[in-house]
Parts: sequence; structure tokens; C-alpha cells
Amino acid sequence: MRCPFCAADDDRVVDSRLAEDGVAIRRRRECSACSQRYTTFERIEEIGVYVVKRSGERQLFDRAKILSGVRAACKNRPVDEDALELLAIGVEESMRLLSRDVSSEEVGLVTLEALRQVDDVAYVRFASVYKGFEGTDDFAREIGMLVKTTAPKLHG
Repeated sequence: MRCPFCAADDDRVVDSRLAEDGVAIRRRRECSACSQRYTTFERIEEIGVYVVKRSGERQLFDRAKILSGVRAACKNRPVDEDALELLAIGVEESMRLLSRDVSSEEVGLVTLEALRQVDDVAYVRFASVYKGFEGTDDFAREIGMLVKTTAPKLHG
């Protein structure tokens, strides 16, 4: 580590302790050349998730894109913003657990499945864009599959 005071690169660690709720290590160092002390922090470098688009282009996963898509699908629906944030975080974590490049199709399917748990209408809206519905038959088929896989709601 280069000393911020004299630029020498010979130091010793005087003290180490966990910081930032265990996410980092705080180290007090002393320069061997000028005896000044300074603090450094050590953190794990997050490995980014890359999405492979249909064109073959690789892009860093962007949670904001998921949020934008699900917000559009939930427009004028009684869906809490916090639920959408949690959905986007969940999709990102699902992709991160695969620990490899993911396809845009995988991201879309996981997002679609998560949205199904949040709001049926938003799910169909998202599906219509994601799956490229061309007519009412496509909507009818998707709603039919949704009704088959969803437990009936009890009205009482």
C-alpha cells in the first residue's frame, strides 16, 4: 500500500477490524519510511452479472431496466412501489446465483414469473410485450394458462 504522506510503499498493519457490518475490513497502517499512520478499507469486489442479448451483445445487468418494465406493466394497478423494488432485487439475485452470463430470455422469464405473484393484470401486460402478442388469441391463451395455474380466489 502506498503511503498517502510520502508515497513509500513499505508499511505495516497496526490494527484490523470488521467495518460496515462485516462487509469491509478497516486497517490502520503505519508507514515504515515516515511513521505516519493512515486507514485503509478492504471490500469484496462484486462480480457483475452480464446479460447476453438476442443480438449476442453482452451488457451489465441493470436492475433499473427491470424496475422500468414492471412499473410500466403495473401502471394504474394497486401495486406498492416497495413490492416492485423487492421484485427487481429478487430477479437480480436469481441471476447472480446462476454465476454466469444469463440470456435476456432468462431474465424475462424470471421477471414474468415474479410479476405473476404480484399482480395478474400486470403479469398479462408484461407478457404481452415480452412474448410479443399479436392478437386477442394470444391474450386469451395466456389468461387461460394463468387461470389454470392460479388457485381460485374465494369470495366470501
